[in-house]
Amino acid sequence: MRYIHTMVRVKNLETSLDFYCNKLGFIELGRYDSEKGRFTNVFLCAHRDQVSAEETRAPELELTYNWEAEDYSTGRAFGHLAYRVDDIYQTCQDLMDKGVTINRPPRDGYMAFIKSPDGISIELLQEGEKQPIQEPWVSMPNDGSW
Repeated sequence: MRYIHTMVRVKNLETSLDFYCNKLGFIELGRYDSEKGRFTNVFLCAHRDQVSAEETRAPELELTYNWEAEDYSTGRAFGHLAYRVDDIYQTCQDLMDKGVTINRPPRDGYMAFIKSPDGISIELLQEGEKQPIQEPWVSMPNDGSW
């Protein structure tokens, strides 16, 4: 068995692509429009997964956009997506500079949570050892749910 992808439904494809590609730095690997099914699938990967994803189609994040408007609710049963980052503090600062809310700041120098425009929780984890605890992160409160 091999993990290949996670699919999430999105309400607005352009808003979601801006978030995943322009803010998180994901790469679009391809897309598929189904006229009969009335949906678009867009396949993305994290920058460091590009070679593997291009060669094996894994790991990928599949965004599914249904052409007829639907309102999706996100249950806690889904959980979250998780990605390792080289510098948790710099990543969070870069995201904040791009207008992304840090729902759970990296107070411990290791873990933070953000949300996609569709309410999907995304966990960011420091690659390797925890960073030294520092301000303003250690004093920053949670913002909303994560």
